[in-house]
Amino acid sequence: MIAREALHHIVYDWVITPGRIIMRNKKALIGFIITLGYVLMAVIGPEVTPYPESYKYPKYIKPTIFKWPPSLEHPLGTDYFGADIWSKIVWGSRTVLIIAFTAGFITTLIGITVGMTAGFAGGRLDAVLMGVTDILMTIPGLPLLIVLATIIRTSNPIVIGLMLSVNAWTGLARSIRSAVLALKNTEFVEAARALGLPTWHIVFREIMPNLMSFIAVNFIFATIGAIYGSVGLYFLGVLPFTEFNWGIMLNMAYSQAGAHHSIETMHYILAPIAAIVGLQLGLLLFSYAIDEIFNPRIRTEIS
Repeated sequence: MIAREALHHIVYDWVITPGRIIMRNKKALIGFIITLGYVLMAVIGPEVTPYPESYKYPKYIKPTIFKWPPSLEHPLGTDYFGADIWSKIVWGSRTVLIIAFTAGFITTLIGITVGMTAGFAGGRLDAVLMGVTDILMTIPGLPLLIVLATIIRTSNPIVIGLMLSVNAWTGLARSIRSAVLALKNTEFVEAARALGLPTWHIVFREIMPNLMSFIAVNFIFATIGAIYGSVGLYFLGVLPFTEFNWGIMLNMAYSQAGAHHSIETMHYILAPIAAIVGLQLGLLLFSYAIDEIFNPRIRTEIS
C-alpha cells in the first residue's frame, strides 16, 4: 500500500502535473516540442538520416553534386564536398546535446554544492569557498576555455562538458549562498533544528525545495551557455575535429569554403546557425514552465 501511494505521488507530481502545466502554457509547450524534437534527432536521427556518411571527411566526396542549393533531395543543399548538409546537422546534434546537458548538469551540481555548503556552514569554510569562487569569477571565461582546450586536446563530449563547467558555476554558487543565508534563520528551519532533525534533512527537505525553481532555471541557462561555448571552441579550431559538431560546420564553411563571401553558399553558414538558435529557443521557451513545475505556490493559469 505504501509503495503504491509513493508511486502515485511520483507519477502525479513528476508526470501528470508538469504535463498539465506545459499543455496550458503556450510558450512552454512550443519549447517542449522543439527541445524534444532535438533530443529525438540526436538519439535516432543519425540512424535514419538519408546520407549517413555525410559527416565524414574526406571519405564522402561527390564532386558532381557539390555546392547544390536546397532541393527536395537535399533540403538544406550540399556543401563544397558534395555532402548533404541536413545529414551533417543531424549528426552534429548528438555531440552538441551531450556536451550541453553534461555541462549544464555539472555546473548546476557544483554551484548547488558550493553555495549550500558555504551558506549553511558559514564561518571559515564560507570564507574559503567564497574566496575561491570570487577568484574564479575574475578569470575571463573564453580565454580560460581556449587555454584548457589547447592543453587537454580532447574530443570526449563528457570531458568537454566538464571543461566548460570550470568556472561557469560561480554565479549560481553565490546566488544559492545568498538564498540559503536568508532561509536558514526562518521559522520553519528553526523549528526543524528545535526538533533535533539532522542537517541533511534540513538542507534537502526544508531549504532545497524552496530553491528548486531557481536551480532548474539556472540549469537551463547553463545548458544554453554550454551550447555557445562548445560550438565556439570548435569554430575557433581549438578542439580536435574527431567528434562531429555544428561548430566544425561553421569552421569549415569559413576556412575551407569561404561561404561568407558568396550569397550562393551562404546556406553552409545559415544551416548550423539556425540549428543552434532553434535549440536555444526551445530551451528558453521551456523554461517558462519551470517555476510552476517546481514551485506549487505560483501554479497559476498563464495565457
